Amino acid sequence: MTKNQRPTINEARATDPKRFRDDLVAKIESQKDLNAILEVFTDTPTDHSAGPLGGVPIVIKDNLLLKDHTASAASKMLENYTASYTATALKRLQDAGAYFIGRSNMDEFAMGSSTENSAFGPTLNPLDNSRVPGGTSGGSAAAVASGLVPIALGTDTAGSVRQPASFCGVVGMRPTYGAISRYGSIAMGSSFDQIGPIANTVSDCETVFNIMRGEDPNDLTTITDEQWVQADKVSKPDNWVVGVPWDDIDQEGIDPDVLANFKVTLGGLKKRGVEVRNIKLPTMKYSLPAYYVIIPAEVSSNLGRYDGVKYGLHVDGKDMISDYFESREAGFGNEVQRRILLGTYVLSAGYYDSYYGQALKVREAITREMIAMFDTGVHAIVTPTAPTPAFKLGEKTKDPVQMYLEDIFTIPAALAKLPSISVPAGVVERVGKDLPTGFQLMCPHLRDQWCFDLGKLIEN
Repeated sequence: MTKNQRPTINEARATDPKRFRDDLVAKIESQKDLNAILEVFTDTPTDHSAGPLGGVPIVIKDNLLLKDHTASAASKMLENYTASYTATALKRLQDAGAYFIGRSNMDEFAMGSSTENSAFGPTLNPLDNSRVPGGTSGGSAAAVASGLVPIALGTDTAGSVRQPASFCGVVGMRPTYGAISRYGSIAMGSSFDQIGPIANTVSDCETVFNIMRGEDPNDLTTITDEQWVQADKVSKPDNWVVGVPWDDIDQEGIDPDVLANFKVTLGGLKKRGVEVRNIKLPTMKYSLPAYYVIIPAEVSSNLGRYDGVKYGLHVDGKDMISDYFESREAGFGNEVQRRILLGTYVLSAGYYDSYYGQALKVREAITREMIAMFDTGVHAIVTPTAPTPAFKLGEKTKDPVQMYLEDIFTIPAALAKLPSISVPAGVVERVGKDLPTGFQLMCPHLRDQWCFDLGKLIEN
């Protein structure tokens, strides 16, 4: 394994698959207190000749469907739900020779920024067990960071692959919206959700992404194969240019040590010949409020199907109406209920235009502004991934607004449906612990490869 005991794809393929799996299962058992893995599967590992991922184990987030396996979305509502089919992204990884070793903990229905909202208890950060791993894919990030697995899959809605990657010191990538099929992913925010890889290296993320990406007739939002053919013809820039929106970065709320690490990484890019421009994105500051109006509306719609009748938790009440209310109250946690209520409110007849309609206009304005910036010759917009290092367990649970502010830098790419990657960028010292920070790159639509190319420059 690597010097920090975190396996990579190449190391998995260089080891006997059965022995490698047995070692990882033993390690998962020895670190079960992290609560990163909810279930270890009994699937048999493939051999190395099976494909580019032959013999490689992968952990999947608990909201991705794998036939005949539980997919609970870390919720009491779906605690006993067994998937009847396999998600397209997972099927493509299986076809490449990978096998799935287990499912990871997450924030319930992918709602949160810390993986403290799971119905099955919080996940601990493997680098400091008193802190969160980030959310909502915190279980997946913690599994990779603790060396339990070389690859894990998460879903990124507002930053739920990138932010936990930053908090755990690993690489996390959110693809262009539509790059990877959402078929078989339990929906939270349909116009935001994207499956993304978490790994120890940029190259491993790149490998997994390229296997999962592609058109899927089961998901009409996927990018067509012809569009990918055209995108792949675009050559890498001879001279990279990155834009820094300092007005949105250097402000109250950002940890000074995080900011210092960001500046050091920028300096490293300059030494590698990258041009660093100061840019202005006036509408970017409205990303957070716009997102937290739009996403509860989508949550309210998507979670309306969980009524305790067709599937999911059922609680007997006095009549059919009370069955419905009591099933949802018992099945959903506080954060899920909060977002359903807010979403119902902003979609109501009296407030739709004032809140939801306005938020959609803001989303459009932010998207136009970011696209216009790329048209000026900027190849990537860069920020810290999160404004702070990993925070203490329980520190922000009583103040949802403070929790939501952890997504302030990751939301713009999600609103604009752009590819984005978080790469480790130094550490900060807190009470004798070295906590990682992340450097985020946001690239133009369909320029996912640029995220990997620039990410490797930072990694090196």
